[in-house]
Amino acid sequence: MNQGREETDLERLDRNLTELMGELRVALPGVQVLFAFLLVAPFNQRFGKTTTFERDLYFAALLGTLLASILLIAPTVIHRLEFRQGDKDYVVDAANRLTIAGLVVFAVAMTCAISLVTGYLFGTATAVVTAAVAVLAFSTVWFVVPLWRRHAFERAGEPG
Repeated sequence: MNQGREETDLERLDRNLTELMGELRVALPGVQVLFAFLLVAPFNQRFGKTTTFERDLYFAALLGTLLASILLIAPTVIHRLEFRQGDKDYVVDAANRLTIAGLVVFAVAMTCAISLVTGYLFGTATAVVTAAVAVLAFSTVWFVVPLWRRHAFERAGEPG
């Protein structure tokens, strides 16, 4: 149960931005590692033996990781550009939206990457099952459970 905080709007925005930047420090290394893997994969001799579908899946994962990087780094850029402009509410709101969008795209990119590797190693059927499990896991853990809890708190009239 949230007891509430005694803080000004500016203190709340400062805290929200600090928390968001901390969360980005967790997400960004994962994006960077996947991106690095995807950037070097085509230079592996065996990459030339991939099917057209596998190359398309690779390209989707690569572009998704690029877009996730753009979206997840954007809050830092916005903060720098808006620094001391007196509009921290915009910075926090925009950063929050970009982070959520970046995480959605990152989930898609990770699903493409795991499907690519699984399909290459074990075949299409295993890749399809793995992708379905990944989508279910991302959807449930990252979105369904938190949004369900948020909705339950809102119905109860309590802050989430």
